[in-house]
Amino acid sequence: MYFSIIYSIFQSRASLQLENILLRKQIDILKRRQKRPLVHNRDRLFFVLLSRLYTSWEKAFFIFQPNTLIRWHKQGFKLFWRMKSYNKGGRNRIDSELKALIIRMAQDNPLWGAPRIHGELLKLGFDISQSTVSSYMPRKERRTGQTWLTFLHNHLKETVSVDFFDVHTLTYSLLYVFVILSHNRRKIIHFNITKHPTDAWAAQQLIEAFAWKSSPRFLIRDRDSKFGHKFKSRLRHLDIHDIQTAYRSPWQNGYVERVIGSIKRECLDHVIIMNETHLNNIMKSYIDYYHNSRTHLGLNKDSPNHRKVFPDENGIIQSIPQLGGLHHRYERFTT
Repeated sequence: MYFSIIYSIFQSRASLQLENILLRKQIDILKRRQKRPLVHNRDRLFFVLLSRLYTSWEKAFFIFQPNTLIRWHKQGFKLFWRMKSYNKGGRNRIDSELKALIIRMAQDNPLWGAPRIHGELLKLGFDISQSTVSSYMPRKERRTGQTWLTFLHNHLKETVSVDFFDVHTLTYSLLYVFVILSHNRRKIIHFNITKHPTDAWAAQQLIEAFAWKSSPRFLIRDRDSKFGHKFKSRLRHLDIHDIQTAYRSPWQNGYVERVIGSIKRECLDHVIIMNETHLNNIMKSYIDYYHNSRTHLGLNKDSPNHRKVFPDENGIIQSIPQLGGLHHRYERFTT
């Protein structure tokens, strides 16, 4: 006690005033009605600045540890240089109309991601990168996607893949859809629906698909029992080389697995199928959209049936509903 009195005598007037301010500020914080001292960012800044003026601040800093003030100073230093080094350059901002169009496409098509919207914009003549489109899209839950290996790129024109997938109806019965996909331009060259898939029925689909056109050289399929003796015999008569994937390895038949996933995610998961006729009509509508409107990553953001690119002119951009409004196609129309 005596030491503090003697010390205060020899202190300068400025030091006493700074110490008094520091103590009063701490008392003000303690008066706040909280279970523990409530410190705002402006309080931290005050203590940091005062510590630069008052060299003996540690002796009058009671309610916090000295390391706390040092940590606040480091945080303020980082914030200062972050603001000072903020890059005000970068790419030019896009027009407000294009930004609104990106948001409109994302809202009209909740199943689309940045690659699909970017593909549509390319078809409308906009020179914009996919990363820019992604930055202006409304944020939503991220969905994980499936990755798969490509197969024999040098034989795409001669290769098809086949598979079945099931669909539940309103009355909880099962319908089976058989799909034949050409690896060239990812075209669905044939599909059919049945309640009772058999080996003979699957073999008949090959005749319907390739009766009036040249047969492919390779056919990729899994080891499903529906691809039995009659199916294999039909392949031999058509001179098609049968390639079976490994057991429980759907990624080896990635193209058709991907198109089945697209059919489900982009269409069938959002409708209630009434019966076989209803499913047949839905599949025809989706395949028409898939071939003529939908852009594909594997086709450099083009459609299986090539879509025209509209020049960047002053035409009005209008949306064309597809699949009852579940998806949209965008084109320019001159007035």
